[in-house]
Amino acid sequence: MGDKVKLTQTRLRAGVWEGVLAAVGETAPQLEVTHQGKAVAGLTVTPVAKGPGDFLLRLPVPAELLNDGVQTFLLQAGNETLAHFTIITGAASEQDLRAEIDLLRAELDLLKRAFRRHCAETAPAPSGE
Repeated sequence: MGDKVKLTQTRLRAGVWEGVLAAVGETAPQLEVTHQGKAVAGLTVTPVAKGPGDFLLRLPVPAELLNDGVQTFLLQAGNETLAHFTIITGAASEQDLRAEIDLLRAELDLLKRAFRRHCAETAPAPSGE
């Protein structure tokens, strides 16, 4: 999917994240936004008039997810991460490294789940002899 899909993050304004998903065909893929491994509700996908296969994505960021520290949100289609955005709140950040570490943790969790699923699906059946 990654070769054909292009996601452009456009802005975060008044608590709503926006992006444009392009070149996906007549219907958008199943998308999910996660925060700390849990699904975030509220993502809307609306066709854009500029061309078939383009969709406007909007996600109101839930206020209850904004706490001191680094909050990373992943936008995924299946097992593929299309984009992420990070919000840092509270005391001024000493380094942006914390945001990168949070993103790496989220992506590592995704990879672990996919690897475990792959192993379970490809494991040889136990022999009955």
